[in-house]
Amino acid sequence: MAYYALGDSISIDDYAGGPGLGAASLLADDLGIDLTMLARDGATSDDVVRYQLDKVEGRPALITLTMGGNDLLTTLFAPAKVGLPPDLDAAHRTVAQVATNYAIALPALTATGARVVLSTVYDPTDGTGDLSWVGLPAWEGGLEVLAALNAMIRDAAARHGAAVADLHAAFLGHGAEAGDVTGAEPRPDNRDLWLCGHIEPNAWGAGAVRDTWRAALRG
Repeated sequence: MAYYALGDSISIDDYAGGPGLGAASLLADDLGIDLTMLARDGATSDDVVRYQLDKVEGRPALITLTMGGNDLLTTLFAPAKVGLPPDLDAAHRTVAQVATNYAIALPALTATGARVVLSTVYDPTDGTGDLSWVGLPAWEGGLEVLAALNAMIRDAAARHGAAVADLHAAFLGHGAEAGDVTGAEPRPDNRDLWLCGHIEPNAWGAGAVRDTWRAALRG
């Protein structure tokens, strides 16, 4: 049986400690299926549609998709690079563009007959909306935009018969509130800390993503 992992760094091995240790690899091992890793570090929803979608072949058993978070990060950082505050209107336009890309990707993925699992986008600030202490720009209204993005993902899943893995709910309390998310250690002593490199899932985070995907499949 075949499994395709599409999307961004939530799925990959790099930040969890190396080959075989990321969320998609763990899930493939658990289920005993063959993984094709199409997800890429830094991929946006545009990248998924342009460079990953047409690489799904045949009749896979399972597809996981993680996309949308990098789109918001790009919108957040673009004004900061020129000394301007984040643009809330631009962020809502970004959510609309991500919705368009879900509307393109999901019919193609579900048409393969695979079980498709979408993931909500987690919040590294743990509900505070503030990562200024690690050098990320403050974003007034950012939590509302993230909520809108996740509501859109749930709606898209419902329209196309996909399962939803609620990473947003699973990761609350395991980001900035749990410890220093700026570290690079894939297996910190603090197992409540699931992020590294500001926003990436470490080994404990990868395990949590895998577990949340499995719960979505059982549901």
